[in-house]
This record gives sequence, C-alpha cells and structure tokens, in this order.
Amino acid sequence: MSDSGFDMGLEDAAQAGVYAVGHGDLGGLAAAARDAGLKVLRVDLEACTDKRTLLLRIATQLDFPAGLGRNWDALSDALRDLSWLPANGYALLFGEAGDLRRGNRGDFDMLLDVLAEATANWAEDGVPFWAFLELPDDMMEA
Repeated sequence: MSDSGFDMGLEDAAQAGVYAVGHGDLGGLAAAARDAGLKVLRVDLEACTDKRTLLLRIATQLDFPAGLGRNWDALSDALRDLSWLPANGYALLFGEAGDLRRGNRGDFDMLLDVLAEATANWAEDGVPFWAFLELPDDMMEA
C-alpha cells in the first residue's frame, strides 16, 4: 500500500504505457506516481495546436539539454535518454492534450507513437515510463 492509500502498480515497467485520462485525474496520478518513487514531469498543452509549440513545451518542461534539435527524432532520442533527470522511473503528465488533438491530429498521433516507443525502450531496462494525456470526455472513446 502506498502513502496515498492505494497501489496502482506504477513501479511495474511491464505495465507502463501511454494512457488517456479524464479531466481532473492528473492530480491523483501525480500523487500515486510520487508514492511509487517515480519522477513526475508535467507538460501543459493548453492552447497547443502545432508541432513547434508542442516540442518547445516538452523541451522546456523536461529541461532538455541545450542544442537538442526540435524535431520528432530529437524528441524520441531525448525521451529514451533522460540522463539529466535521473530517476527510478518516470510519469509524464500532459494536461489539456485535447487542444493538440483538436488542432492537429497528425501531430497528436505522432506524439503518441514517440511516447509508446520511449515506454518500450525503458521497459527493456526495467524502468517504468508512463505517459498520461488528459482528454475531455468526448475524446475518451475515440
């Protein structure tokens, strides 16, 4: 049992993945992730509707090293490294991800692919890497 009163199994790298969550769920997930010993990293995607803004927000919030390119390959490389943010595991919490999905479905889908790739890469080393994307209710089924 964790400090928050329940164990979600967030320390299990084999269960880690990319998940959509409802509006208002990120706070509880952040607490559970901290209880599981994970580094919690928040990325606010409110009003983010394009790749350039998305990559800039992720790089800023995750404190990417200077000189890292601003493209999908660089994002993938950075998320599979994170040596500047050492931790036993990671929980990335993307607030208001519905704005990106509405604004640019292609970029949203590419983000999901990059996050899934990072999750699989970290799982090979037994390190949990979770990504939770906050979506409005009308997008949860789609």
